[in-house]
Amino acid sequence: MDGPGDPPEGTPEGVPAGGDDEYRSVVFDESFVRAARLQELSASERMGDHALAVRNRHVWSRVSTSRQVLVLVILIALAFGTAVYMGLRHPYKDPVVPSAEPMRAMLVPLAPKDPVPGGSAQELFDRSPAAQFRLGAEGVNLPSARSTQHFSESQVMAALAAAKEYTVKSALDPAVLTGGSQRTVRLLLDPAQLDQFDRSFDRPANDGRHAATAWLVRFDPGQVALVDTPVRTRGVFRVSETGPATLEVSADHTFVYALRPATGPQDASLFTVRREMRFRFDRDGLQEHHLIVVQSYVQAGPQSCSADDEAYLRPLLAGRKPDGSVRVTDPYSTDPATGAVCGALGR
Repeated sequence: MDGPGDPPEGTPEGVPAGGDDEYRSVVFDESFVRAARLQELSASERMGDHALAVRNRHVWSRVSTSRQVLVLVILIALAFGTAVYMGLRHPYKDPVVPSAEPMRAMLVPLAPKDPVPGGSAQELFDRSPAAQFRLGAEGVNLPSARSTQHFSESQVMAALAAAKEYTVKSALDPAVLTGGSQRTVRLLLDPAQLDQFDRSFDRPANDGRHAATAWLVRFDPGQVALVDTPVRTRGVFRVSETGPATLEVSADHTFVYALRPATGPQDASLFTVRREMRFRFDRDGLQEHHLIVVQSYVQAGPQSCSADDEAYLRPLLAGRKPDGSVRVTDPYSTDPATGAVCGALGR
């Protein structure tokens, strides 16, 4: 019972009788083990063709789990922010400012038949139809704002407010009237009209497009000075919807200025400007407080019919008479049309 025994069926066929005999060829005695040679590779040998002694650890594996989660959250937030930014700043958006309809203008000088009356500004106002006008911006009144088919009441009110601001700054601001900076008026314009506006002041021309005096009222400070009296003003605004996306405001105002020569204490005289303007608004313009000047029709006098009034209005001051007379236009004549437009100033 102490030693190994054979299986009940006997030793399998082809197997040696002793179970340990098959391992005798691989059993090492003590002398063999002591005689074995051990060799340790040097550092340079381990860096060569042999396998590395240690395994490189990836940088990511040296970061703790909490830091990995934090870095992952930051990357997701950056990706989301980039997606939102690219959505707001569409890479295919056309940066070119779209062209707007150019402003159309007509300037009509009004020539007096008699010498221009002079005197004190208050006496002249009291004897003129402007005696019933209001003072300055008080005469630029807005009507009640009502919603239209495609625009809310607040949008209509925003259009009226922008039209009033343009009217006040372009016809009542002393700095603008005396030929100073026109920047306050320029800021109200749609960016698409700025080129036309700038050219009207850099190279004014009475061509129906580029007259500085079609955009605003201005006098040559070297020739004319304003009398320290409020401008008399009267006028109305009207609102109309010209399409699902456009709103128009028409402004019809009369301004009466008291003027005197730029040098010398001479009598004052009155100068009257009636200006009809049409402003157009779209939804973007209403949000940005910008407008488009579609049309400007100006009647101003007393002036000579030959006055070059595209850069400055040229008032005839107290005691002056117009050069020549109002030109008579013969529609039956075959002579080339001169295009000159002038009117006779009523008393």
